[in-house]
Amino acid sequence: MAQEETIVTGMAGRYASALFALAQEQRATAQVAVDLDRFGAMMAESPDLTRLVRSPAFSAEEQVKALGAVLDKAEIGGLTAKFLKLVANKRRLFALPVMIADFGKLHDAARGVSRADVTVAEPLSPANLEALRIALTDVAGANSVEMKVTVDPSIIGGLIVKLGSRMVDGSLKTKLNSIRTRMKEVG
Repeated sequence: MAQEETIVTGMAGRYASALFALAQEQRATAQVAVDLDRFGAMMAESPDLTRLVRSPAFSAEEQVKALGAVLDKAEIGGLTAKFLKLVANKRRLFALPVMIADFGKLHDAARGVSRADVTVAEPLSPANLEALRIALTDVAGANSVEMKVTVDPSIIGGLIVKLGSRMVDGSLKTKLNSIRTRMKEVG
């Protein structure tokens, strides 16, 4: 299964890179990024659309026709619509979520943007959010950091930060579990 995932990831990366290069030529990277994000959100909200994208039971013609109707209704056109229809025609829709993610990474890198997932025990004040954003921007060496903040009271206190491939767990829950483990080893 790991080999299959590698093949899909490589293929999806090539499609995303080609789309990004074409979007740069046409000075449309921002619009394509918005359209792809919107389409990804539509897939997340619609089991029927997800089934259309992932199921091999539909022919390429059926997928292109259905996709055209969805794109028209969502007012997604231009380069993004052409790309999505091409992907459907080539029977590669199953890899679309990876293509969307890869395009997003290329778009972020070109703009000098890093993304961080932050989990906190309780909501942060605007001042603390801005201080955290500044600190993460310095750590990432990026122009800016876009944060997705999730409140999870079960971490008790502190925060958990995922920035790129790095993760720092400074939650009180993890620290207490670590102390509990050390006490069991001693006792």
